[in-house]
Amino acid sequence: MDHSHVPAVPETANSRNWLEIAQRYRHPDPVRSILEIVVTAGPFAALWVAAYLSLSVSYWLALVFIVPAAVFLVRLFLIQHDCGHGAFFKKRLTNDWVGRALGLLTCTPYDVWKRSHAIHHAHSGNLEHRGIGDIKTLTVEEYLALPWWGRWQYRFYRHPLIMFVVGPAYVFVLQQRLPFGQMDGGWRPWVSAMGTNFGIAALVLLMVWLVGAGEFFMIHAPIVVLAATIGVWLFYIQHQFEDTYWAEAQDWSQQEAALHGSSFYDLPGVFAWLTANIGIHHVHHLYARIPFYRLPQVLRDNPELADIRRVTLLESFKYVKLKLWDSEQRRLVSFSDIRRMAQR
Repeated sequence: MDHSHVPAVPETANSRNWLEIAQRYRHPDPVRSILEIVVTAGPFAALWVAAYLSLSVSYWLALVFIVPAAVFLVRLFLIQHDCGHGAFFKKRLTNDWVGRALGLLTCTPYDVWKRSHAIHHAHSGNLEHRGIGDIKTLTVEEYLALPWWGRWQYRFYRHPLIMFVVGPAYVFVLQQRLPFGQMDGGWRPWVSAMGTNFGIAALVLLMVWLVGAGEFFMIHAPIVVLAATIGVWLFYIQHQFEDTYWAEAQDWSQQEAALHGSSFYDLPGVFAWLTANIGIHHVHHLYARIPFYRLPQVLRDNPELADIRRVTLLESFKYVKLKLWDSEQRRLVSFSDIRRMAQR
């Protein structure tokens, strides 16, 4: 069957149609998927080598290649992400082993991440199922009920330096080495984590042997840290925007959470390509098995989806200040908003 074109949904279609519509785009093209890996892994490797060769001239010159290499590492992670959803190839086994292989580069144990991310998709926007695979978000009432040290801890966690620099580096470099918090998953998370750790160690030893320890860490450490920061930033903007969606379990709807609790991060063309269209996140949450290279087609065929929870690049920076969910106003608010409300 030819899935190269899917007819647009009529403008009168209501929200109950969207899941059925999105499912029409789920079929991956194996040739396109392989091509996406090649045009991502190839530039990543070339930039890495260029950074290494530049060290003999200047570390500042090496940074010229390190920064885009980090972006391509993010794109490799997003291919791994699609594999975790079973979206990148037709066969589950192919998705899983490609995802595991990419985990050696992204420092992410595939099976551990796949499980926690599935929980995130199953409960995103549900106030009674927070804490796994998401960014910790308290309600205003929960925050005000905390003792002073609890409020301080939450403020520390949500500080931009922790959220976007220290935190991402900690998660990808250290936390993912041991799958604590995944004990109910049995032995599989530990096998995944230990297998990934072993593979990373072997890869590091090989690279150290080839280029030297100092040179390797001068190049690869900033690539991993910067890629982690970019990845967390994208994930943050995908769910932490002012008019996002949170609801109590009895009122929660998966479809509402997908369309209104996930943003359409409308990035300029080259940035959209580099980030594997993950900005079309509301459609991704609506039906996660759509390969990322088909997501733009969903918007082209159904332009009304482009008006739902759209966030521009410039607009996204103002959302860093939002920290708490206000259940009465049904929006995210800042700490300064809380102070102003208390003074009224």
